[in-house]
Amino acid sequence: MGDTRSAKVSEPSVKQTRSAGPAPAAVDASCDVLVVGGGINGAGIARDLAGRGLRVLLCEKDDIAQHTSSASTKLIHGGLRYLEYYEFSLVRKALIEREVLLRSAPHIMRPLRFVMPHDRSLRPVWMIRLGLFLYDHLARREVLPGSATIDLRRHEAGQPLKPAYTKGFVYSDGWVDDARLVVLNLLDAQQRGARILTRTRCIEARRCTHSWQAVLEGPGGQRTTVSARALVNAAGPWTEQFLREQARQHDTRSLRLVKGSHIVVRRMFDHPMAYIFQNPDKRIIFAIPYEQDYTLIGTTDVEHRGPVGQAQIDDSEIAYLCEQASRYFARPVTREDVVWTYSGVRPLLDDASGDPSAVTRDYLLELSAEQAGDDGQRRPAAPLLSVWGGKITTFRKLAEEAADLLCPALRHPSIGWTRHETLPGGDLSAYIGAPQRPDADFERFDQALAARHPWLPATLRRRLARCYGSRVDLILGRAQRLSDLGEEVAPQLYEAELHYLGQHEWARTGDDVLWRRTKLGLHMGPPEREAVARWFERAHETTQPVTLAAFQR
Repeated sequence: MGDTRSAKVSEPSVKQTRSAGPAPAAVDASCDVLVVGGGINGAGIARDLAGRGLRVLLCEKDDIAQHTSSASTKLIHGGLRYLEYYEFSLVRKALIEREVLLRSAPHIMRPLRFVMPHDRSLRPVWMIRLGLFLYDHLARREVLPGSATIDLRRHEAGQPLKPAYTKGFVYSDGWVDDARLVVLNLLDAQQRGARILTRTRCIEARRCTHSWQAVLEGPGGQRTTVSARALVNAAGPWTEQFLREQARQHDTRSLRLVKGSHIVVRRMFDHPMAYIFQNPDKRIIFAIPYEQDYTLIGTTDVEHRGPVGQAQIDDSEIAYLCEQASRYFARPVTREDVVWTYSGVRPLLDDASGDPSAVTRDYLLELSAEQAGDDGQRRPAAPLLSVWGGKITTFRKLAEEAADLLCPALRHPSIGWTRHETLPGGDLSAYIGAPQRPDADFERFDQALAARHPWLPATLRRRLARCYGSRVDLILGRAQRLSDLGEEVAPQLYEAELHYLGQHEWARTGDDVLWRRTKLGLHMGPPEREAVARWFERAHETTQPVTLAAFQR
């Protein structure tokens, strides 16, 4: 593996160039619902609608989950700190969703215990205990254990901390591979009939009485016009901008764009638990085991005023995260320890709160089925659903509610179905039989995979199991030895996996694979990352991506 201790890298971004291109063609594609945005909310909505039998087309201007949805803290959590802002409804909704999600994809999600060292100068013990009591009891738990008090002088979680911290609290939430969660939702949507177009921008959406006429621009400037009975605006940080500029809906809400940045350092502790640290500014940060060899520390909450797609961590954010983590860890965290950073822009509802940390993380679904005419009178028009705000934990519920709103507007039968369904790769029964507990199920799956493929090195096998679950069969096929997986393009990355990612998961560049479909880029140096990029360049010479022409029916 490449040594990244001195190679401080930020995730590369793929910039979409806009070409004048040919003039829009006549209407040559149609669907029931056009979803704009390939982040977690757009993916979840596309999946739910497709599962209800609607014809769905989703377009994403960049790669899947390239922006906010791959830049989270990787947590499926209720949001303990939101209790201080009396967001009881949001916390309860998120707490319920934790276990629903953990059961749906036990390969990319897992339970995680959090340790909160008690700082006497901040919140008193009674307040923390009250908050944890509510956290334990606002929603039913079947998988996740409840909270407890621990003596940090004797507990393993106290070893990396300063001796001054003698008391702590532990509670449960979950961890998720956020970018893969988006991919799995889109895979499921596609399997249920949805059409997915990446690197395809919606450059115009014109509203008529019974339909939307949308102009889509794909790679190379190719354009087509799509007719949709309804439009879903799930553009995340671009939601307001899309309404004003592409859909020309000027009477719109405002978003509060808040940047959240993270740093990754070499592993700070050996146990599998995470930390939640209280800070003097009343914010919190997490320190989470990450990619075996690292610790993920974040996040910040900073107003973002620059271009949405170009969010990057700044020096003050690095200093803040290092300083706050160093208040707790016995070994200080310095900027020289930082090996990787990433930043994302959260599209939060503007509730006029002065503190970005206090802005609600809840969502609003706004359905409109009429618009004002030239005379000022409002008349029926094709439905428009806009998604405002949200968090990754509640994406499935958001999507369900969105479908419940849209289906009646389209006069389509509406029955929710996602609550008890697994995501692609999440059904492990072919390997382990009937499911029991998600975390134990994955361990049984990994053992069964080892027995079925004893030639697979343990590290590679574990990574493939985590990434792909039962879909690992599409990569391994009938392989009997490592050489059957093709060339090892970079350490632990074989051609069979790259072919799979290109053919099934819309990967088109090395960055798509190394920073979103996997996090292997963190373990590699520049030569290895370049080798993966060159492999995709060579692959493009013999294969072509799915284009708009494929949907000109």
